Amino acid sequence: MAIIETVDPGEATGDVAEIYAKDERDLGYVADYTRVMAVNPEAYRAWEQLVRAIVAQLGVRRFELVTLAAAEGTHSQHCRLAHGRKTLAVMDAEEVEAVAGDFHDAGLSEAEVAMMEYAKRVSEDSAAMTEADSLRLRELGFTDREIVDITLAAAARNYFSRAIQALAVSVEVPPGISDSLRGALLAPL
Repeated sequence: MAIIETVDPGEATGDVAEIYAKDERDLGYVADYTRVMAVNPEAYRAWEQLVRAIVAQLGVRRFELVTLAAAEGTHSQHCRLAHGRKTLAVMDAEEVEAVAGDFHDAGLSEAEVAMMEYAKRVSEDSAAMTEADSLRLRELGFTDREIVDITLAAAARNYFSRAIQALAVSVEVPPGISDSLRGALLAPL
């Protein structure tokens, strides 16, 4: 756990208790990153709302692929693990493992690979991006709205990943991840 003092799950009330309850339902425990970020429950709720707004337009599969690529770009083991697990809802374990290993050689469509390359670039060096980066997505059929949503999904992942990294939150392996998938998700980024 980070140096940030958090509320124990049994003592949480109000918004914090609701935020913790969602983790309990989804994971079976309250993740350390949730506990730390819930120190500001209003910001955590705003974060959740932003993610819901992006996913509603982008779709779960695209959102998770963008998130995995952005997490790779930020070297976030936290988010690679958490979203590797979430991606299991839309892909089987072997597919997720292939994407985690090298998304360029994972059987994804050309558009999905380009989307992930774009998201990784947002995370690694957004200041160097030009119109050419967005034009590549447009050439592959993405609409302006989809390009904006891909960008927002990658940037949102940067926000969350960098915050929990800066606060030195411990990395936890969520349940439901095989040793093989864990290895692929945690391979040097």
